Amino acid sequence: MSEISELPFQTLIDAFLDEDTPFNPRYLYRLSDLEGEELTLFLETWPRLPLWRRQALMEDLHELGSAESLLSFENIGRNVILDEDPQIRLLAVQLLWEFEERDLIPVYLQLLKSDPAAEVRAASASGLGQFVYLGEIDRLPAEMLEEIEDCLLHVFHHDQAVLVQCRALESVGYSSRSEIAKLIESAFNSEDHELMTSALIAMGRTMDSRWETSILSMLNNTRPSLRAEAARAAGEIKIKDALSTLIELTTDSEENVRLAAIWSLSEIGGERAQHSLQKLFQESDYDHEADFLESALDNVAFIDGMQPFSLLDFPEDTPEDELLEMLISQETSTESDGNGSVNANQNVGDGEYLDGAQYDDEDEGFQD
Repeated sequence: MSEISELPFQTLIDAFLDEDTPFNPRYLYRLSDLEGEELTLFLETWPRLPLWRRQALMEDLHELGSAESLLSFENIGRNVILDEDPQIRLLAVQLLWEFEERDLIPVYLQLLKSDPAAEVRAASASGLGQFVYLGEIDRLPAEMLEEIEDCLLHVFHHDQAVLVQCRALESVGYSSRSEIAKLIESAFNSEDHELMTSALIAMGRTMDSRWETSILSMLNNTRPSLRAEAARAAGEIKIKDALSTLIELTTDSEENVRLAAIWSLSEIGGERAQHSLQKLFQESDYDHEADFLESALDNVAFIDGMQPFSLLDFPEDTPEDELLEMLISQETSTESDGNGSVNANQNVGDGEYLDGAQYDDEDEGFQD
């Protein structure tokens, strides 16, 4: 991407304004860490862009930022978070979720209290969750934490949108305030599936074993969202009694449920969990699934205090290995002299090639 970083910024601006030509997605990388005169020029150009292009740009930045951890579109998100279009405000909030700067708190609070779009209020409630967590680990002043908690609790009780209530409950789940448990219990018993799902998320975030029975009761629920969040919560609270069911859920028909079960096994740890994850890894047919399982195996190794799992964990060559390689090389050279040149992909064993095995690269996308 070095050629993109050297691209004149005016070229990017011209591409934005050219409505008849699809925008080159490689140019998006040029918007990372935007500042100074280039940021000023971008913001001056922003109102001139048609709404559809602004929306598409924000969607692309959100997707790219989620996939590439080294990229940062923070300055763009900060400057368009009060845009007149609700979809752009929503995407701006989502762009900023990963950042822990305290000056974002009043912005989120303002949006949560007064934004006309429920989706924006809900996203702001989610954004405040990390600050509740930071307050609980003493990385935020107590008065600031209290203001956030009070706002989330007020919204939970008074906002008319269930979506906003759900996100507020999930975020306040990090809080140790005494009244939170009753809210979670009430939502869990509400028979509203959205609130029940959020209650399970909040249960996991409390790290409180009091919720074990409730979580276990949802692991085999007919609704995938409830199964997935129950599985995730079981891992966060480290419910050992959930191991058998979690192992069964690793073959669930829903991918979100499978992923939640796999990761929870890695969080609970132990010999049985590790054995199950290793078996899944050996039977995995897709590269993306194998990558996720490898991360889970690394996590369970960390939890259990063992060496991280690695596909490259092979013993170093011994002098005998080097001698054998030399003899094979000489033999190959002799055959080549007598029978013509050796093909670069000529078989050297049962189905093995000198340049390695061939794989199908077209795997399905994999969501977190």
